[in-house]
Amino acid sequence: MERMSTLDAGFYFVEHENVPMHIGSLAVFEGPAPAFTDLLALYAAKIPRVPRYRQVVRTTPFHILRPSWADDEHFELDYHVRHAAVPRPGGSAELKALAARLFAQRLDRARPLWEAWLIEGLKGGRWALLSKVHHCMVDGIGGSDLMAELFSLDRHTAIEAPDQWVAEQPPSIASQVADGMHDAARSLRQLAALPGFLRGRLGSPSGALRFGVGLAGGARRLSVPAASSLNGAIGPHRRWTWTTASLSDVKDIRSALGVTVNDVVLSAITSAFRDLLDARGELTDGVVVRALVPVSLRGADQRDAVSNRISAVLVNLPVGVREPLTRVQLLHDQMDDLKGTGQAAGAEMLTELLGFAAPALLAMGTRAAFRIPQPLVQAVTTNIPGPRFPLFLLGRKMVAAHPYVPIGDNLHLGIAVFSYLDRFSFAITADYGAVSDAELVVLTKGIRRGLADIGKRAARAAVAEDGREVR
Repeated sequence: MERMSTLDAGFYFVEHENVPMHIGSLAVFEGPAPAFTDLLALYAAKIPRVPRYRQVVRTTPFHILRPSWADDEHFELDYHVRHAAVPRPGGSAELKALAARLFAQRLDRARPLWEAWLIEGLKGGRWALLSKVHHCMVDGIGGSDLMAELFSLDRHTAIEAPDQWVAEQPPSIASQVADGMHDAARSLRQLAALPGFLRGRLGSPSGALRFGVGLAGGARRLSVPAASSLNGAIGPHRRWTWTTASLSDVKDIRSALGVTVNDVVLSAITSAFRDLLDARGELTDGVVVRALVPVSLRGADQRDAVSNRISAVLVNLPVGVREPLTRVQLLHDQMDDLKGTGQAAGAEMLTELLGFAAPALLAMGTRAAFRIPQPLVQAVTTNIPGPRFPLFLLGRKMVAAHPYVPIGDNLHLGIAVFSYLDRFSFAITADYGAVSDAELVVLTKGIRRGLADIGKRAARAAVAEDGREVR
């Protein structure tokens, strides 16, 4: 029986009826759609490689112990792999509407925390695979979840015979009590070791100073006036849409301006939020949208771990700045500052400190922190790099992939970015009651317009620098 990490337990505890905490994706494939039985057979062949997908979460009364993973004695694959179709004409509008409804539904916490939907009826004979997996299982960056196992690098698909799996028996009461005593003893040892832990993480006086500077920088960012209309109560329903952009174009902008791809992506998102606030009549000089930006902490040898190894930084998106290139430079300088002060490492250390708390306190603290209205963060944005080479499933090429990011209490919007082949997909999750379809259009147009504006100015800057004739 394996206990959850502090971060994984936090994702589990924070979920409630209006805040499902799964991440997901919608992959679109060339046709024809496979037989549903073939898809089931593929899942049956691949699921032994990721045992977590046949496990359920076990909790104890009053959260005396941290949640743990145990085999599901009643595991049924066909409960998790499902079948649906979009109504005619099967365009992107119909697909987005169906996906929004499916993504909004919470996963059954009495079963393994994932689902997959084969979706037929798309225009041009195409089909899609929608996947959902709880954030306490994977972080979307590690890449070793079940979806990664399903794909191949060519059209050849060899479906192995399913294993003869037998669930491990649940632990006895006596073993749970013993485990609980072991957990309690470990907590006491951790508390005794807390001073040493802090010394080890902060290191030398210069390391402690660096950590303090990072906290001070975070405080400065929190002091900047932020857009307030993006915060508020949310309901159980979601809107979800996407727009795409050329990866080559983004890289050209990056090279011309001497910034990073992530700087360009964040500047496009900044443009979208600027347009939204302008449409609402709320855009003022100097205002920001404060975004929580996840950062991967995985090393090169940790890509195959099924758990969360992420931290996060707070980034002020400068929506109140009119000039696009100035916004890009402000974002670039801010990200450099965040890397230099180690805010992500500091956030990871705070998460580890929570591990010293009793599980019951961790549960209460996590729920309180995310359910109490807070004006500090207005959005979640995440950029997940994908492969530059084509992927195949059951012999069909994946032609597009769109990510899904959940939104927490008091947040109306989240934007996830995923790159595949030569395209970026900017996918927007919104609370149904707080953001209208028309405002989603403003956001998607704002992303495209923002990239176009930056691209034109970057090209002019490059021409002015090398003296070439403008055509």
